[in-house]
Amino acid sequence: MSRIGKVAVGVPAGVSVEITGSNDVTVSGPKGKLSRVLPGVITIREDSGLLHVERPNDERLSKALHGLSRTLVSNMVTGVTAGFAKELEIIGVGYRAVAKGPGELELFLGFSHTVTIVAPEGITFEVPTPTRVIVRGIDKEVVGQVAANIRKVRKPEPYKGKGVRYLGEKVQRKAGKTGK
Repeated sequence: MSRIGKVAVGVPAGVSVEITGSNDVTVSGPKGKLSRVLPGVITIREDSGLLHVERPNDERLSKALHGLSRTLVSNMVTGVTAGFAKELEIIGVGYRAVAKGPGELELFLGFSHTVTIVAPEGITFEVPTPTRVIVRGIDKEVVGQVAANIRKVRKPEPYKGKGVRYLGEKVQRKAGKTGK
């Protein structure tokens, strides 16, 4: 049995879970509402404040989807209660970010033009310092994708380390040319 899948998901106070049929799960909480359709072989049931994700058999597909489905439901519960955040740091002379409202971010990354990132629904940007960007939201998948899209604009290069990187990310540095 899946070690992750067999652990029940706790539902804190103030969070309501609605299960339609056996696969459609809607979680509502203080930060918002998330909905997801789980794979067909997986069933979910609520039992006195705990959510149990179950699989019908030990086939390879069922085993693979069991832990995944449980983690998706757990992330939904965490998202509507606490939310998720990804921090990015900008390294480079003249590289900076400016927040233009809660859903728009302007990046100065050494191009001849500025790069404007528009946040999808439910995502906000914070810029505590010009070289740090925080992406916040309730859906972990969307927060991670938006952060990856921002990083993709100017990936950290291996010679000087300039670019956009996740906070704490290690960049493997290369030695440059040695001239005489």
